[in-house]
Amino acid sequence: MGAFDVPLDDERTQLEAFVEEYRTTIEATLDSLTEEQARRALVPSATTLLGLLKHVTWMQRVWFEECVGGTPRRELGLVANPDESFRLVEDDTIASVSTAHREACATARTVVADLPLDTVVTGHRAGPRTLRWVYLQVLRELAHHCGHADILREQLLAESRG
Repeated sequence: MGAFDVPLDDERTQLEAFVEEYRTTIEATLDSLTEEQARRALVPSATTLLGLLKHVTWMQRVWFEECVGGTPRRELGLVANPDESFRLVEDDTIASVSTAHREACATARTVVADLPLDTVVTGHRAGPRTLRWVYLQVLRELAHHCGHADILREQLLAESRG
């Protein structure tokens, strides 16, 4: 179910539909690419398509497992900051990073399943916020990085045609 399927539904349903749509979209940017293409740096930063998916996986774990769930990122085995979350290691593949992303999304759904949007969560180091705020932040990040991923994919596909 996509965002256009729920225009008159309740706020929670709408937020979840938007988040799910972007989760699917960013993962789909890797469809039919080679491992080399997924890792190729087309900009001066550490941003690659595979690195973007690795980062949004990290980001969702921070917001849902740390902020909402209350488990510190150190205990979750997460890198300390966003810049590190883009960095790929030799073992990272399209399959492994996609699997980690799907697992993070499933965990996120479980963590928030029984919580109202007005629930105040206290696991983030910057202080308390509502679950609604967390959803909006995750949505903002996913939309932002989907735009990056779309442009990178377009560049890669143009290279392979040219």
